[in-house]
Amino acid sequence: MRRVFACCLTTRVSNSTTRSNQNQTHTPHQHQRSGETMESQHVNNGNDNSAALIAEHNKINLSTSTAANLIVNNDFSMGLHSWHPNCCHAFIAPAESHYPEGTSANSVGNHAVVTNRKECWQGLEQDITKKVSPGFTYLVSASVGVSGPHQGSADVLATLKLEQQDSETSYLFIGKTSVSKDNWENLEGTFSLSAVPDRVVFYLEGPAPGVDLLIRSVVITCSSPSECENKSIGCNIAGDENIILNPKFEDGLNNWSGRGCKIVLHDSMADGKIVPLSGKVFASATERTQSWNGIQQEITGRVQRKLAYDVTAVVRIFGSNVTTTTVQATLWVQTPNQRDQYIVIANVQATDKDWAQLHGKFLLNGSPARVVIYMEGPPPGTDILVNSLVVKHAEKIPPSPPPIIENPAFGVNIITNSELSDGTNGWFPLGNCTLSIGTGSPHILPPMARDSLGPHEPLSGRYILVTNRTQTWMGPAQMITEKLKLFLTYQVAAWVRIGSGATGPQNVNVALGVDNQWVNGGQVEINDDRWHEIGGSFRIEKQPSKVMVYMQGPASGIDVMVAGLQIFPVDREARFRHLRRQTDKIRKRDVVLKLSGLDCSSMLGTFVKVKQTQNSFPIGSCINRSQIDNEDFVKFFTKYFNWAVFGNELKWYWTESQQGNFNYKDADDMLDLCLSHNIQTRGHCIFWEVQTTVQPWIQSLNKNDLMTAVQNRLTGLLARYKGKFRHYDVNNEMLHGSFYQDKLGKDIRAYMFKTAHQLDLSATLFVNDYHVEDGCDPRSSPEKYIEHILNLQEQGAPVGGIGIQGHIDSPVGPIVCSALDNLGILGLPIWFTELDVSSINEYVRGEDLEVMLREAFAHPAVEGIMLWGFWELFMSRDSAHLVNAEGDINEAGKKFLNLKQEWLSHAHGPVDEQGEFAFRGFHGTYTLEIATLYKKIVKTFVVDKGESPLVVTIDLSS
Repeated sequence: MRRVFACCLTTRVSNSTTRSNQNQTHTPHQHQRSGETMESQHVNNGNDNSAALIAEHNKINLSTSTAANLIVNNDFSMGLHSWHPNCCHAFIAPAESHYPEGTSANSVGNHAVVTNRKECWQGLEQDITKKVSPGFTYLVSASVGVSGPHQGSADVLATLKLEQQDSETSYLFIGKTSVSKDNWENLEGTFSLSAVPDRVVFYLEGPAPGVDLLIRSVVITCSSPSECENKSIGCNIAGDENIILNPKFEDGLNNWSGRGCKIVLHDSMADGKIVPLSGKVFASATERTQSWNGIQQEITGRVQRKLAYDVTAVVRIFGSNVTTTTVQATLWVQTPNQRDQYIVIANVQATDKDWAQLHGKFLLNGSPARVVIYMEGPPPGTDILVNSLVVKHAEKIPPSPPPIIENPAFGVNIITNSELSDGTNGWFPLGNCTLSIGTGSPHILPPMARDSLGPHEPLSGRYILVTNRTQTWMGPAQMITEKLKLFLTYQVAAWVRIGSGATGPQNVNVALGVDNQWVNGGQVEINDDRWHEIGGSFRIEKQPSKVMVYMQGPASGIDVMVAGLQIFPVDREARFRHLRRQTDKIRKRDVVLKLSGLDCSSMLGTFVKVKQTQNSFPIGSCINRSQIDNEDFVKFFTKYFNWAVFGNELKWYWTESQQGNFNYKDADDMLDLCLSHNIQTRGHCIFWEVQTTVQPWIQSLNKNDLMTAVQNRLTGLLARYKGKFRHYDVNNEMLHGSFYQDKLGKDIRAYMFKTAHQLDLSATLFVNDYHVEDGCDPRSSPEKYIEHILNLQEQGAPVGGIGIQGHIDSPVGPIVCSALDNLGILGLPIWFTELDVSSINEYVRGEDLEVMLREAFAHPAVEGIMLWGFWELFMSRDSAHLVNAEGDINEAGKKFLNLKQEWLSHAHGPVDEQGEFAFRGFHGTYTLEIATLYKKIVKTFVVDKGESPLVVTIDLSS
């Protein structure tokens, strides 16, 4: 599909040497959105190597000419990048279309078509302000043509537009040529400037209205290249320049407009209390009646797909007695087929006291018809003030080096006097509570710590008793600032118990105060007088000034007992060695290749080469609709993943955001892609139990209407996609929400499962929840999850699988494995359904991912892993991606690919005297090459799961 851009910024009324200039702005249609809530709460984004393409393009210009070409993208090989249509439309025509008669497509290549021209001066332009210097002569050469309803020839002109603040815009004629519609012609000319004005724009114009202008290439070079080079002419990449026009409002409100509201220019407000942070003026979006009202600028034609852009804005708020609120930068994108997309770029907590800097990043996957950037967010009546807006091609930031940790002291407890052999020395009470020593606690290490540490001295049996607690946060504390090392992962383990007097379940938490920020070291819920294991983990990635560990949680007045607190760095490599051995046991099978059809003498010298082409273990990823418009994303996804799940496009708030208005087109498109590449899919999700994710029209229904809507949702979704989704997450996050249960009664959850099963017998129905595997949320502990599943089964719900989302920080293998062991007793397949890890250091992120992938792959109850995305700007968490925005695989991504390669088996060697060759390999698909003395044979075979050796017989006689 061709890419069409429309941008009318300047209206000219004559074609004389000096012409009047009137700036105009578009006011796009106002788009109001329903209150969408998404699992990844904002639609982020994702990409390719376009930046490298630009650099390569400029390298080509430099190497193939004696002087650098000032024009970026001179042959339109990057679409309309850096070119802008002037009050008309433009698109890139492929080689086989829109070329003059009698000219071959191969000789033409891609070229620009400037169409919908209403005036002869309308054409295609490029800003070259920063690339020209006074006193030099520049040579211009352009290959141009015309097309459309005209007789004879048409003139094409090359012109410079010279803009100077506080003076009239002038135009400099460069050259012209006469073109017939049957031929390409070269337009040539020269120009020189005695002084460089504020803005220099080169453009091509001339043919009569209604005639299309065709442009194949443009070259502008300096006649004295060595001198020009000293001025750095031609070295700027347009992508490094701000694509926002009039970014600091120095030209008033030109190029800006209000999005459903009024915009006003100010030099100050509030009796001089509000002045610009920089420059002389700022703009306000005022008379706002909706939260999405704000100030906007259309950037169609100046923003390119598959390029990442950094966005920086200076903002604040004013009025309506609002002192602090969120200001958000949003991108409205209209696709060529008129679909609207809203991309949240970034937000900042703005105040009425000071200017705040908003910073974010975005990328467009597809070719847009229109793109508008705007500020929104504050409640109606509150003005949004903007001092400046910058949108530039994002610089590629080199990754941080792998952390070097000297003397990590794996397994060494950093807690002072953990055994309490010296009373409470090293401990202090946090708050006005009282610490004393008691005896009678367990003598064994908590099991999860024992799995990490191995054989260990018995514990002393002493514990800290905390009494006189008047606040939940009161408990024993210890400073550990000097004992922590950055980027080491620490495991936390302890025995805890509560005293009498509790009126219900009590949470106990190992907490860390890191420069006054709370960090969760593990939580457990206690509802009896027994000792309970508490376990968790944490990591510090920025140097703190102070770190305190403390115990907290039960209600005031309830005593707390703590024994054997352990905080120690974990040895991941030692754990990985164990997991490799475990993986070999459960994910591999002995295979015997048995060759027949040749006599013993012919078997001599027969050689086999076995290569696994695909591991059958499901490893998939979350995808979204916009990403499949990016061919680089699709290539990576289809190469390295065999399962998919849709991030939002199957959720009810997406398929029916307004009652009766259905959108299955996005899910259909994504499903078609998966089917065409033999990729299996999970259906996520039919319902979502958390109220904040339920669309307003659903929340407003009475009980009977809500029940009807639930039935319609089940019937509509599962009938439409019967047999196409292998799994369904029936009612997402039931351990963390209860909207449908509260409205429709406790039987509704089982009803959803039973009805879904009746509508699609082929689909496995899953429960799905988060913080099951990490010890940090007592609401979704493995024990609570097991109880929840058993309750559903007792009500007749056909629960067929257990989904663990896997949004985890600083994972520790034994903690994850303990959760899997506990859940494994149910005998149901376990899937990690939304796995992601996060670290600012790519190497550490890769280690975190390796922990999770190895633990899952080595556990017999786990039958699949789904990543919750992998491409930067399209993840629900920051610093979680494996592939950078423009397609570069980062260090975490390399770790992922190395594991994928490790889990493929290869073997080679001669067959024995019986014509057999034995090896042990992962389950999956293999190719086999057999080389005898007489011929070479290629076969394929599959290694399925099984306890006994697989015998593959191959007849060589045919």
